[in-house]
This record gives sequence, C-alpha cells and structure tokens, in this order.
Amino acid sequence: MEGKEEDVRLGANRFSERQPIGTAAQNQEKDYKEPPPAPLFEPAEFFSWSFYRAGIAEFMATFLFLYITVLTVMGVVKSTTKCSTVGIQGIAWAFGGMIFALVYCTAGISGGHINPAVTFGLLLARKLSLNRALFYMVMQCLGAICGAGVVKGFQKGLYQSNGGGANVVAAGYTKGDGLGAEIVGTFILVYTVFSATDAKRNARDSHVPILAPLPIGFAVFLVHLATIPITGTGINPARSLGAAVIYNKDHAWDDHWIFWVGPFIGAALAALYHQVVIRAIPFKNRT
Repeated sequence: MEGKEEDVRLGANRFSERQPIGTAAQNQEKDYKEPPPAPLFEPAEFFSWSFYRAGIAEFMATFLFLYITVLTVMGVVKSTTKCSTVGIQGIAWAFGGMIFALVYCTAGISGGHINPAVTFGLLLARKLSLNRALFYMVMQCLGAICGAGVVKGFQKGLYQSNGGGANVVAAGYTKGDGLGAEIVGTFILVYTVFSATDAKRNARDSHVPILAPLPIGFAVFLVHLATIPITGTGINPARSLGAAVIYNKDHAWDDHWIFWVGPFIGAALAALYHQVVIRAIPFKNRT
C-alpha cells in the first residue's frame, strides 16, 4: 500500500503543466502576464506616430485584401465554365490566404484586424481604446472602397455586369437566413482571433510553434466554403461596404444592413463567450 500511495503522489505531480479546470483555475498562480485593460478613451494616442502608422497599416491591408479577393470573385463569375476558374474553393482560399498573409504582416503594427467586426470584438474585451477602434474602422472602410475601386478600374462594364463582388442574400434564402449565416460566421472568426492571440494560450503552449495568423486565415477559409452560397460571405463590414459603394446598385444596398448587424452581433457574442466561458473571468464574491 505504501508503494501505491507513493505512485499516486508521483502521478499527481507528474503533469504539473496541466491546468485545473472550472473555478479552481481562478485561484491558481498565473504563469503568464495578463495585459492590462485598455482605457476607454486615450487622447494621448492622437499625438503618437504609432497610432497613425497603425491606421495606415489597416488601410493598406484592407486595400490589398479587397483588391485580391474581389478580383478573384470577378474572375470566377465572368467565366462561362467552372473548370476554367478557381471556383468557389478558390475564392475561399483567396479570402483565407490573404487574411493569413496580411495578419502576419500587420500584427506587429496594428494588431492585424483588417475587419471592423474584429476591432469591435476586441474593443468589447478592452483590448484597445474607443478612439483607436473608431480610427481603425474608418481606415478599414476607406481601404476597402479603394481596393474595390481599383478592381472596377480594370474593366468597368464587366465589373458592373458581374455583381462587383457585392454581398447579397442569394435567391432561395431569407434575410433571416443571411443574418444567421453572418452572425455564426463572424462568431467563428472572432472566437478564433481571441483564442489564437490569448496570452494564456501563449504561456501554456509556449513549446508549440503556433503561428496565430494561420488558424485565423483557416477560419476565414472554412466560413467562406460554408456561406458563399448564402450571402457571398461578408463577416467583414468593410469588405461588404467597399464592394457595395463601388458597385452601387439598389439590390446591393437592400440587404446591406445584414452585413453590419450580423458581424457585429457575432463579434459581441464571441467576445462574451471568450471572456466569460473560455477565460472564466471570476465574479466578485458577495459578502
């Protein structure tokens, strides 16, 4: 029996890296440094070059994102045969691959949001200030408009006749279907962003060479595979706005609210889920 008790004690200490589950985890000493919450409003940022540099990075990344992805969409829809283009799978790869590349390039400058819904979710989680979030969103939307505009400049008539890459709810689906697809799709994306960039994960999995942009880009790819037939896949209000502004047809604007409301709801739910369930924020004890 004594030998067995010793084995039990050794077994309990053998896997010290394992984290306790449930509320017990809240009482353990942290092996990582939790970044402090960002202030709601930080006027000093307006006098910092890094603030404007980050905004420029968001503009350029969203510009390149729309340029490549909308150009890919145009190449698919104008073709008379599916075999001569990359098809829906290629469109999904274009969106996911560009997000992977652009997040990798801009993460160290602006955080690599490239999406107002991602920015909104991180704002709710106190990862950045309100003034920075609004600045990012404006720059993202401007970059998206410019990116779609360059694509239209190649062949205006062809661009207008093939939908301009604008997001609309496809025939056979209701507006509720489109809204639901955008909410769930954005939830998956923003949830992946939170998980891939979590300080706690970085500490726990420091021995695993995880590249955060990879799961983010892969999440975008998978969501596009699922929802391109429903809405053309928005999950990014800047992407939807840029294509709608340049295309500028009535039917593109009829459903446009879905591509703002859906992503923002999905991002808010992802932020809530990550902070309350995944990170298990401790609640104050009532005495």
